[in-house]
Amino acid sequence: QVQLVESGGGLVQAGGSLRLSCAASGRSVSSYTMGWFRQAPGKEREFVGAITRSGGTYYTDSVKGRFTISRDNSKNTVYLQMNSLKPEDTAVYYCAARPDYSREYAYWGQGTQVTVSS
Repeated sequence: QVQLVESGGGLVQAGGSLRLSCAASGRSVSSYTMGWFRQAPGKEREFVGAITRSGGTYYTDSVKGRFTISRDNSKNTVYLQMNSLKPEDTAVYYCAARPDYSREYAYWGQGTQVTVSS
């Protein structure tokens, strides 16, 4: 199984950028579809985007063109580059790993807070 640790969150002004990292241990990130999720106060957790084992990426509509997911196999790390941030992007961001045999994300990090001020 894989262990995931997010980092890189913080406070940023609207229009700014942040890059979140998800460092994995135990297994390679290339063994999974790696997803990013977020949860804002009082709201349900929502899917942000993911990178497949083959390197394909897909995103929820609200972040398309602003967020980019990438993977560095040598560092066993997945990244979420967030540009043109908006106050509505404020949330705790989580990375998660989905094995091929599962329809669910089975492994989760602890989350990192992103706050975007207006």
